[in-house]
Amino acid sequence: MNVILLAHTPEPDELVAAAAKICYRDVAAVELLKGEEKNLSRKLISELFSSGHTSTFEHVSFTFGIDGLSRVASHQLVRHRLASFSQQSQRYVKMNYDPEAVVIPPSIKNNPEALEIYLDAIKNSQDTYKKLIELGISKEDARFILPHGHSTRLVVTMNARELHHFFSLRLCRRAQWEIHELARRMLILCREKAPVLFEKAGCACIFGKCTEARTCGNPYKDMEALMFDCD
Repeated sequence: MNVILLAHTPEPDELVAAAAKICYRDVAAVELLKGEEKNLSRKLISELFSSGHTSTFEHVSFTFGIDGLSRVASHQLVRHRLASFSQQSQRYVKMNYDPEAVVIPPSIKNNPEALEIYLDAIKNSQDTYKKLIELGISKEDARFILPHGHSTRLVVTMNARELHHFFSLRLCRRAQWEIHELARRMLILCREKAPVLFEKAGCACIFGKCTEARTCGNPYKDMEALMFDCD
């Protein structure tokens, strides 16, 4: 999996602080972003987060380029409705005849017998796909034989409020391993550009009590453990 940050709103911490300032102070819009926000942002954003006034987070957005995610994980990703997605089409793009074009779960990769069975199944599906294309079957119909694990490419844009929601769900230990890793990499990129805004981003167990109906029984000790997925 490869995840890069393609674009983001400039000065995201300061912009959120400026948006909050116009809510609580008698200040004209033209007076915003005059430099005071750098001093205001940490305290103000913390207060916004604690009070639940996170609508101001919606003023900044982040756009990611993602390669090598399986369609198993992308089906989960697109359930986040307050986001924009552009995904590589299997209708128009011919899929590669290559085992590396399919994501292999670690549990299978670490089991030689299971890996052999898995790779055989991938080869069979790709050989069938190739033969169907050669017979004149459209890519749109030939793709039905491809496995869910086939990798895909996406461009994803979320505002900071939705990213907080995304991270709270997908960074939980109970999240599926692949989307958990995607969320971890996205959070690292977000924190580089907006360290204040994403200081408290992550699963609930780091900042308080677990909100899952079924807990994992192994909460993260701190943000460092989450970011590096270690205890």
